[in-house]
Amino acid sequence: MGSKNKKQLNLLELPNPERVKIIKEVREKLQQRIIEEKLWQSLLDAENIVINGNTIYRMGEQLCGFSLNK
Repeated sequence: MGSKNKKQLNLLELPNPERVKIIKEVREKLQQRIIEEKLWQSLLDAENIVINGNTIYRMGEQLCGFSLNK
């Protein structure tokens, strides 16, 4: 994961509405990660990836001409 500062919370000490909010946020983040992982896995399984008629990936060759900004 890296050297991120992680804040530890004791969910049992939080009021119920705040606890529910935090659990919902964590669940949404995990679901988003799962979706992203499935997308990347499908891209890795592809033999060729073509965007706007340009081949950016061919099986066994390095990915080129593609960038992802968050």
